[in-house]
Amino acid sequence: MPHYQSWEEFSRAAEKLYLTDPMKVRVVLKYRHCDGNLCVKVTDDAVCLQYKTDQAQDVKKIEKLQGKLMRFMVSKESHSMTMETD
Repeated sequence: MPHYQSWEEFSRAAEKLYLTDPMKVRVVLKYRHCDGNLCVKVTDDAVCLQYKTDQAQDVKKIEKLQGKLMRFMVSKESHSMTMETD
């Protein structure tokens, strides 16, 4: 289970994982107030990607990634073009 240190690497890997099989991927957010840590996990049961942060500015990045994944989920067009440009 890889823990990513860089947000850019994690977001690219999460998008790629989602685009390979959108019906199996799920995103889990877990916040521990006592530690001040926010953990984001993206998994399809075969691959599990994790990113952990304690920085407040990363919340906006996480929100942006979730918005992008939600747009992928509700759009009717194929996302094969998005994968080809990566």
